[in-house]
Amino acid sequence: MRIIVPLALAAALVVVASPPAPAAEVTVGSKKFTESVILGEMAALLARSAGAEVRHRRELGGTRILWNALVRGDIDVYPEYTGTLRAEILARENIPDDRALAAVLARRGLVMGPPLGFNNSYAIGMLERTARERGIATVSDLRRHPDLVLGFGSEFLNRADGWPGLKARYGLTQGNVRGLDHDLAYRGLVAGDIEVMDLYATDAEIDYYGIRVLRDDLGYFPTYDAVLLYRADLVRRAPAVVHAFERLAGRIDSTAMAKLNAQVKKEGKSDRDVAATFLRAALTVGTVPDHDADPMQLWRRLGPATLEHLVLVGISLAAAIVVAIPLGIAAYLFRGVGHGVLAVVGIVQTIPALALLVFMIPLLGIGAVPAMAALFLYSLLPITRNTHAGLVGIAEPIRQSALALGLGTGDRLLRIELPLAAPLILAGIKTAAVINVGTATLGALIGAGGYGQAILTGIRLDDVGLILEGAIPAAVLALVVQYGFEWAERSVVPRGLRLGKGTARP
Repeated sequence: MRIIVPLALAAALVVVASPPAPAAEVTVGSKKFTESVILGEMAALLARSAGAEVRHRRELGGTRILWNALVRGDIDVYPEYTGTLRAEILARENIPDDRALAAVLARRGLVMGPPLGFNNSYAIGMLERTARERGIATVSDLRRHPDLVLGFGSEFLNRADGWPGLKARYGLTQGNVRGLDHDLAYRGLVAGDIEVMDLYATDAEIDYYGIRVLRDDLGYFPTYDAVLLYRADLVRRAPAVVHAFERLAGRIDSTAMAKLNAQVKKEGKSDRDVAATFLRAALTVGTVPDHDADPMQLWRRLGPATLEHLVLVGISLAAAIVVAIPLGIAAYLFRGVGHGVLAVVGIVQTIPALALLVFMIPLLGIGAVPAMAALFLYSLLPITRNTHAGLVGIAEPIRQSALALGLGTGDRLLRIELPLAAPLILAGIKTAAVINVGTATLGALIGAGGYGQAILTGIRLDDVGLILEGAIPAAVLALVVQYGFEWAERSVVPRGLRLGKGTARP
């Protein structure tokens, strides 16, 4: 007994003194439309209620960006739809049903949670008055009106279960088909710029704008049951979180989801508040209220956004300077390869910014790193080209004078040629910097943050104030950068060598 009591006390002290197990870290993703963001907020709040440290990477562009991020492990869970998985992401697998779908996902280390309770199918719609005037009630009726102007979301325009298949199934012949952002398409429909668009069945705008949903009389669109798609290792790392996700199964019907979307898009409530209110009512889950939409928090939002934007622009520009100036010098010294160097950096510049960002995801994942890599590549051309042009443009008599003094290639480059080319080199760096400030706003599509996040959210919510919250600071930053480089030129470059002054060369 004398031995047992001390041992029991010692064991109790060890248990008390042992540090608590670290909280599981869970990263939630969502696409750049309101319903996905609301469901992402629900997943984040449920995970947090289960004791996890949670980060929600909101509005990460389209389907492929989220899918690739999940497969890589950059995120742990995001809301998806069974129809999208079967007919778009895994279309080549010819998956017959949800059981086979779950098996295919399991081979990729992914788990499809139970359906949340609603089918958010694609649909085709028109304004009620236009459909009535034209006598259109079904998708097949569109065949009788080849003159209609169609406007589809950029993703729907190209995906396997989108416009190409719909056109083939129904034999549609419309030639005026435009691609645009899904949220902006509603504006175009109301304004009369387009007459037919793709819809999500739970869009709040359908009732708000009086849109007729055309009957899919040939049954083209599959079922799009909403689910939470997550990595299989989450079951091991955070079983309580997975259990919390499962509580949401079957709790949201189509009517409820449409109302949640309307609360955000038409009543101006924040995504997190809407998600939190629903979870409190449906699952009695205690949540933290959202203060992000408070106007008094504007300056608190601008601070982190400005820092993120400066990091994106500053690091990418610095790396480009280190690489591009030597490339320009090499193109000047080795004339045989000079055209090749300029051609390569020129080709990079022609790649659309969004495409380049997407190309980076399989290599670098999502977030700031791939965004900075893309901005770095875009910065190469103006700096390389201006460095080369500045060196090539030096007057031949100056070059001959340097040779007459017996200066070697290195001395001639450092002491004479680079100083003379400095105005053009600085102009190239300034151009790259200003371009980067604007292009960096697209980084928000892959989770890089910055001013682009407010712009994306403003477009999604049709909120001009939020758009300006990102656009105005970006424009101001571009002006600050431009005038900063002009000040640097006046401070560093002698007056006679400045562009447009004295002996400066074009």
